[in-house]
Amino acid sequence: MLKRLIALTILIPFVTVAIAQQVWPTHLTVAQDGSGNYKTIQEAVNAMHDFSQERVTIYVKKGVYHEKLVIPSWKTNISIIGENRDSTIITNDDYSGKPFPGGKDEMGNDKFRTFNSYTMIVKGNDFRAENLTIQNTAGRVGQAVALHVEGDRCVIMNCNLLGNQDTLYVGIDSSRQYYYNCFIQGTTDFIFGPATVIFEKCTIKSLINSYITAASTTPHQLYGFVFLNCDLIADTAAKKVFLGRPWRPYARTVYINTRMGDHINPVGWDNWRNVENEKTAYYAEYNCSGPGSNTSARAAWSHQLTKSEAKQYTMDNIFGDWKPTLTK
Repeated sequence: MLKRLIALTILIPFVTVAIAQQVWPTHLTVAQDGSGNYKTIQEAVNAMHDFSQERVTIYVKKGVYHEKLVIPSWKTNISIIGENRDSTIITNDDYSGKPFPGGKDEMGNDKFRTFNSYTMIVKGNDFRAENLTIQNTAGRVGQAVALHVEGDRCVIMNCNLLGNQDTLYVGIDSSRQYYYNCFIQGTTDFIFGPATVIFEKCTIKSLINSYITAASTTPHQLYGFVFLNCDLIADTAAKKVFLGRPWRPYARTVYINTRMGDHINPVGWDNWRNVENEKTAYYAEYNCSGPGSNTSARAAWSHQLTKSEAKQYTMDNIFGDWKPTLTK
C-alpha cells in the first residue's frame, strides 16, 4: 500500500503538468485532397477547443464540400475562411417535408422542418465566415435554408448565400449579425427571422415575384433588419417583388442608401393578409435610388425617414456594445 501511495504521489504532479500544458490548435486547414489537417470542415470544427476565448481559424481550400455543417453553441470564436468565394462551396439539399434519414429526428419528426433544413447552422457566439459559398440546392420545393445563424456577434463577409425559399434564417432575437459584401439570392421570404441584422454593401437577388424579407422582430427590439448601401437586383422572371412582409406583427425592416431595380413593386410593403400588422410593423426607407425607389405609391403605413431619423441608424446604436470589424 505504501509503495502505491508513493507512486501516486510521484505521478500526480506529472499528470497535472500534462493537463496544464495541453495546447489546442488556433489554425487548421481543410482540404479534400488530404493536404490539410482534415478533409471535412465539420472535423476541423470538432477539433477546436470548446468555449475558446481566443480566435481560432479554419482555412478551407477550394472544393465542393457536401456537408450539413453544425457550429455548436460550445464552439465559440471560430473563423471559417475559404480560399475562393466562388469555388469554396458548402452545399446540401434538405428541405421542409423531406423524409428524415433513418426514420425520425431527436424531436420525433419523420420529416425535415424549416428549422433543420439548413446546410449550415451557427449556434456558437463570435463566429466569422469569409470567402465562401453556402448553398441549399433542394430547388423550388418549399422552405430550404442555406444558412441558419443563432449565435451572437456573427460576421459574414464576402460570401454567397444561395437558395430559393428561406435562404437565410437569422434566428433568435438576442442575436446580432453583420453581413458585409455578400450576395444573397432566393425566391420567397429569403431573408427571415427575429435577429438584429445589418446588411452592408450586399447584393440581394430576387428570382421570382415574391417577398425579399420576412422579419419577426420582437416588441422589445429597437432594430430588426437594416440594409445599408445595398443593391436589389432580380432575375428576368421577377418583375413584382415586395421589400418585405411581417412574419410577426412587430417586424422592423429599413433600407438606407440602397439601389432598387425596377422589379420592386411600387407599393413596396405587404401586410401578410392582416391589416392589424400595419399598426405594429415598422417599414422605412431613406435616400434610396434606382427605378424601384419611387415612393409615390408606397404603402401608406410605411415610413420615409427624415435625415435626422436616418442618422440614428449607426452601428453603435444598432449593435450596442458590439463593434464588428472586417479584419480577420
